[in-house]
Amino acid sequence: MKELSQKRAICAMPIAGSYRSIDFSLSNMTNSHIQKVAVLTQYNARSLNEHLNSSKWWDFGRKQGGLSVLTPTVTADNSNWYRGTADAIYQNLSYLKNSHEPYVVITSGDGVYKLDFNKVLEYHIEKKADITVVCREMEPGMEIERFGTVRMNEEYRIEEFEEKPFQPKTRTISCGIYVLRRRQLIEMIEKCAEEDRYDFVRDILVRYKDMKRIYGYKIRDYWRNIASVEDYYRTNMDFLKPEVRDYFFRQHPDIYSKVDDLPPAKYNPGAVVKNSLISSGCIVNGVVEDSIIFKKSFVGNNCVIKNSIILNDVYIGDNTRIENCIVESRDTIRANSNYVGEPGNIKIVVENHERYTM
Repeated sequence: MKELSQKRAICAMPIAGSYRSIDFSLSNMTNSHIQKVAVLTQYNARSLNEHLNSSKWWDFGRKQGGLSVLTPTVTADNSNWYRGTADAIYQNLSYLKNSHEPYVVITSGDGVYKLDFNKVLEYHIEKKADITVVCREMEPGMEIERFGTVRMNEEYRIEEFEEKPFQPKTRTISCGIYVLRRRQLIEMIEKCAEEDRYDFVRDILVRYKDMKRIYGYKIRDYWRNIASVEDYYRTNMDFLKPEVRDYFFRQHPDIYSKVDDLPPAKYNPGAVVKNSLISSGCIVNGVVEDSIIFKKSFVGNNCVIKNSIILNDVYIGDNTRIENCIVESRDTIRANSNYVGEPGNIKIVVENHERYTM
């Protein structure tokens, strides 16, 4: 994610004008009536922690269960940061041991999708699986080598699992969503820790594929992962398509997010906006086409913004042209600036000019 990950964790990246990436996973959980949720976070967690400071937005503010944010903690036995996904679970194993739910759903926070976890659980029980992995067939042109690929037999049992293969043998990838029994997860994680193994995919899924009954659950609806600049740009631009907006925001179940108390976007005389998403708190004076402008941004006079993503709280001075770019949040773009990227090579704009001067 280059410069975009210097300020925040990937799962806190803004999506579709008013959302964060993690909102989709949390919304899927509350829509599936999951009552107890833990977010394991470590890298650049301030922005994410601020976003998660109240669980009411996703209806986790219950007397039973609720939302917990688990960070690396120095104890008498351990002072390490998370060394991998399996180690992150191991360092918070007491959370699992003190829980009473029979099953666990593990999901990454950087996916944009809708999924009913109850259907995955029903499939998991029906197949008598030890682990169920949510999978998807990727479209031509997608970078398959960035994902873990799986090969399944006729009964959807996973026979081969390759993590980020150099030459993928299949277009079916793991979505990073798993369902398994809580007690079995505890047992596997403790076994990993004994052997100094830290990665959930490599040290559990790949290692146990012949010993455990690991099945794939195929989804066909929209699913995207935003672990690269190109994917982040492409995913946001998908929300300019009416069918994608309708799927996420007008079809049940809903997607929830923390709500800021901001005025609606203001379009001053001379503003021209075409096929764009303009968020609350924005003021637009110039031309905006095929772009997404996030909250509290200002677009000056005679500006032209095309095929770009403007993140939160950006000030764009007069007579500025921005095309095929992602402008980092809280940037101040001076008047008469010119930033133009290429359609296949999106430019990231990071400016730290003083916005207010004497």
